[in-house]
Amino acid sequence: MKDILTELENRRNEARLGGGQKRIDAQHGRGKLTARERIDLLLDEGSFEEFDMFVSHRCTDFGMENQKPAGDGVVTGWGTINGRMVYVFSQDFTVFGGSLSETHAQKICKIMDMAIQNGAPVIGINDSGGARIQEGVASLAGYAEVFQRNIMASGVVPQISVIMGPCAGGAVYSPAMTDFIFMVKDTSYMFVTGPDVVKTVTNEVVTAEELGGASTHTKKSSVADGAFENDVEALAEVRRLVDFLPLNNREKPPVRPFFDSPERVETSLDTLIPDNPNTPYDMKELITKVADEGDFYEIQEDYAKNIITGFIRLEGQTVGVVANQPMVLAGCLDIDSSRKAARFVRFCDCFEIPILTFVDVPGFLPGTSQEYGGVIKHGAKLLFAYGEATVPKVTVITRKAYGGAYDVMASKHLRGDFNYAWPTAEIAVMGAKGATEIIHRADLGNDEKIAQHAQDYENRFANPFVAAERGFIDEVIMPQSTRRRVSRAFASLRNKKLKNPWKKHDNIPL
Repeated sequence: MKDILTELENRRNEARLGGGQKRIDAQHGRGKLTARERIDLLLDEGSFEEFDMFVSHRCTDFGMENQKPAGDGVVTGWGTINGRMVYVFSQDFTVFGGSLSETHAQKICKIMDMAIQNGAPVIGINDSGGARIQEGVASLAGYAEVFQRNIMASGVVPQISVIMGPCAGGAVYSPAMTDFIFMVKDTSYMFVTGPDVVKTVTNEVVTAEELGGASTHTKKSSVADGAFENDVEALAEVRRLVDFLPLNNREKPPVRPFFDSPERVETSLDTLIPDNPNTPYDMKELITKVADEGDFYEIQEDYAKNIITGFIRLEGQTVGVVANQPMVLAGCLDIDSSRKAARFVRFCDCFEIPILTFVDVPGFLPGTSQEYGGVIKHGAKLLFAYGEATVPKVTVITRKAYGGAYDVMASKHLRGDFNYAWPTAEIAVMGAKGATEIIHRADLGNDEKIAQHAQDYENRFANPFVAAERGFIDEVIMPQSTRRRVSRAFASLRNKKLKNPWKKHDNIPL
């Protein structure tokens, strides 16, 4: 018996070493942690339960039968984050460069199946050279099996991808189908075709970092939701994100203890809106002053900055926030911001997270590049996402809400539950100048008359009361009491029940 126990411990130690000490040192030399070190940082201490530690590949071509490391390049299992269960897989770059084989894929599929069955999030840590070429089509089949699980898990359990090294070729499509993607600056990259292929086919000379680094995907492509300085910071932020999310689509998000009165009054908000209607202000100030303890977890901070998305808590409960940002493009909606916000709204609706919308939108961004790029279709995505959502929806209009953009931003007409406006709100088809030039076209040469007409239009429409008279605004509220009013609104909606007509699935304008 003693010999068997000794052999077990020896085999475990060998498996824990992955590709061996030399390769572990090389991984550290690149500023990266090993697969197991990452899991230890991500999960609560001592909570990790590993599966398939001794699985090895079955390939016999190209002399592969002589190298059969235990684990086959991926560490899989489950553990807890602040006491709540998650499933995790972490690719081990020290074993065949983390390349995906048939058995490697089977290990990942096993924990994804268990996550769906048991209702817990899946966190994938990607650090892989791609498909294992020696296994040929068996490796490609493995990718497709993983993709199918991503699709089945979508909207059932939260899926989070952390890119901590290379992720290229077909491998990128698994993270692309997950809910959140985080990257590490300077050590991670994602692309379908690498710099060498790009050079051969298009003659473009580009580095891996420029082609698919963290900066590219957080600022230009919107593939990634956030980028962090190193592995440690990235894993700490993933832990923080998981705290905001429910375990699955049948559970509510967790309720955390809070030490911030829902009755708190913020008098500084009474002067947040500048006297000049064209002067910008920072919408993030409003978000943090409304949130419990000023805690705001922003998603896609570096992309489409004219709209803000992220999570706060109100009375300890998770709320998704969508807000126009007047500091960028005057808060206009455009292609990028519509896509960003629509995806976020749909995620919240999948997982029963209430949505709070702060509106200051002068309209859609004009121009040929927007129209040629399909702003109609992309704007419709956000419209569709809000109208489809059945979760509690509370909207606060702070300043401008003009034209179609007023409708799109969680208006009463899209089944908004509580629609508030500040006294500074202007709800109209368009700004006074544009409206006057259309209505009083005959007086266009007379500056004095036009100025008078514009003033009359402003007096009549540059306020929230016309909409309030129609019942499109439920209440005009004092800015300083926004936290109290919004908290009470969500509290009253905790038992909200709303169903869409039966359908196999909708056909959102993609």
